[in-house]
Amino acid sequence: MEQTLKITNVLSDPTRYYIYQYITKRHQEVTVQEIADNFNIHPNVARLHLSKLEDVNMLISETKKTGKGGRPSRLYRLSDDLIQLNFPFRDYQMLAKITMESMLSLGEEGHKVLRMTGKRFGKEMIEQEMTRSHNGEFPTFEQKLNTLKNAATMAGFYPEFEVSEDQTRIYFQIFNCPFKEIATEHPDAVCETHHEFLKGMFESLFNDVELLEKQNIIKGCEACAYQALITN
Repeated sequence: MEQTLKITNVLSDPTRYYIYQYITKRHQEVTVQEIADNFNIHPNVARLHLSKLEDVNMLISETKKTGKGGRPSRLYRLSDDLIQLNFPFRDYQMLAKITMESMLSLGEEGHKVLRMTGKRFGKEMIEQEMTRSHNGEFPTFEQKLNTLKNAATMAGFYPEFEVSEDQTRIYFQIFNCPFKEIATEHPDAVCETHHEFLKGMFESLFNDVELLEKQNIIKGCEACAYQALITN
């Protein structure tokens, strides 16, 4: 509870909250000067905000040479610590662990249920976003892509998308794994479920799609990367 109060106190400052959001979506280290420039504040003020976030383990920093000459710069990035704010206390991570281990105790049948459930949740998330943004109408390719981006962002993935000129291939990266803590203990099962979750999202928007995994955060990559092949 004490740590929760410290975090809420730090995030109560709007500028500091938006700085944290900026770094969360930046996908890489930031400098004091970058934050100062983007938020139109003095570098000393930017440094104070970053230090406050580091004090509660939301960020970590280290001094590195940037390759531009001069003195080394202090670079800030997201901490690997899980940040959860719940009033009153709720341990959803433990519930997720109990659920995952219960399903895995069932063997292949448990894996099958996880995959099916993952796909169903992916489809439901797209359906909710479609209803919210398009009133259930069948959208254009651009609208489909925006629906996918919005739903993936709502799921906490912080994605980046690239589309081929003929619109038959969508390459996308996910820089945040919302299931990281459980995936570390059960990588195969969680990543299978995650893959089916994403597949369910794509299949809700495109009639025939193949989803290929290219990179995986749990395997040491900077992001989870996928290529979706769309045939119609």
